[in-house]
Amino acid sequence: MKKVIIIGAGIGGLCTAIRLLNKGYKVTILEKENRVGGKVNLKEKNGFKFDLTASVLMTPDIYTKIFEEVGKDYKDYFELINLNLIYRVNYNDKSYLDIYSDTRKMINFLEDIQEGLSIEYFNLIMTSFKKYLISKKGFLDEPMIDINETLNLKSLQNLIYINPISSASRYISSKISNKKLREYFIFKSMYIGVNPYTNSNLYTLIPSISSMYGLWYIKGGMYKYISSLERLIKELKGEIKLNKEVSKVIIKNNNVIGVKCDNKIYESDIVICNADYPYAIKDLFEDNFKEFRYNKNNIDNKDYSCSVFIIYLGLNKKYENLKVHNIYINDNFRESIEAAFKGYIPKQPSLYIYSPSSIDESMCPKGCSVMNIIVRVPNLKFKDIKWDRKFIRAFRDKIILEVKNIKGLEDIDKNIVHESYLTPLDLKDKFNAYYGNAFGISHKLSQIGYMRPHIKSKTIKGLYFIGSSTHPGNGVSVIIDGSKIVSEVINNDNKE
Repeated sequence: MKKVIIIGAGIGGLCTAIRLLNKGYKVTILEKENRVGGKVNLKEKNGFKFDLTASVLMTPDIYTKIFEEVGKDYKDYFELINLNLIYRVNYNDKSYLDIYSDTRKMINFLEDIQEGLSIEYFNLIMTSFKKYLISKKGFLDEPMIDINETLNLKSLQNLIYINPISSASRYISSKISNKKLREYFIFKSMYIGVNPYTNSNLYTLIPSISSMYGLWYIKGGMYKYISSLERLIKELKGEIKLNKEVSKVIIKNNNVIGVKCDNKIYESDIVICNADYPYAIKDLFEDNFKEFRYNKNNIDNKDYSCSVFIIYLGLNKKYENLKVHNIYINDNFRESIEAAFKGYIPKQPSLYIYSPSSIDESMCPKGCSVMNIIVRVPNLKFKDIKWDRKFIRAFRDKIILEVKNIKGLEDIDKNIVHESYLTPLDLKDKFNAYYGNAFGISHKLSQIGYMRPHIKSKTIKGLYFIGSSTHPGNGVSVIIDGSKIVSEVINNDNKE
């Protein structure tokens, strides 16, 4: 039985562990924190529960399939709730746009706004969704550790059809004539921390997936899924060791032989690194370690995704106007989006607001609400912003002022009973996120597919990687799928 050590109990580490345990490997996860989940985690205070970061659940079959693979019924672990109204998009003029997964509702809503708008909407959805299906089959579901996976006739034909060169904003503007709907699509296209005004139209697939598959919610919040994975690992006789921070990956004669943790060597045949890839390259390997296009000397020069600032609010009032997923778009829209990628804080930020208590009373005391207010901000590679107490307070006040512009939320500042924050510094210090980024190495075209950090080392036998900075990329569902790819590669490499 091959011994496997996984560094980190993030979503990638947990799912890879399950898939390898199911194949007969002996798996131990070493996690530096006192609970599993990594950035997909939970905050609790005075009866209020907050999902720490991840909140949007698309493609539910990806979440449930891992349970089916090991002969389990996911319904014995967590409850999925379908959201018919997937987004409420609020505007500065007190108007709003509702985005439904129900086709008939969506058509009626859009046609009431502008004749023919539903045709524009579904034309964009369908063309982007076709790009997604081609990308998934031809690139996202492939290991991408061999250049021939990219430079073959079929892949080149797919690239020509996808035509990813033009920006998301330009592509959307060519399809959607209504300003408010256009801004919704642009906002959603920066889901994985890319600038929609400069990065590929490929990322319009994100709002298209939401519309085609709908959005879902796990009762108890996203951390309920994490705790379900943890339970499944234990049922499969896997081992999770908490408060164990790995300090070095041990390599001998170009073979991985284990890791160093608490001045002790944990021996293994295979090491899977679920720590943030740039951090791992800089801190967990010897100075002469080189891996593909990424090494200690050039890792600083790579492009990184933006970061986030999150306000967690516990409120002693129910806000009926809030849905689970809410967006607030300001008049100064483009500046509010591009600021995060140009190194400054916008004068009037656009916001994403997550309020699971609108359908799940288990997230807060009776008669109350919880709310995560999320703003894209520059990562720490931009050094002009000092995330000290004074700056956080001033930025917080600016954000709350914008939230009060949303119809029905005018009194929100008077009903706050809990308030806390997450900053880029927290992402850096607690989760080793390089430059405090929130979405890994940037997903610009020159850093995806074969050009992204690989899931398998080309130089060290038995060394593999999983996480937001490696192929296939960021996003909970994408990383869950990534765990399937890496576990299959490992199994193929270790067939007797």
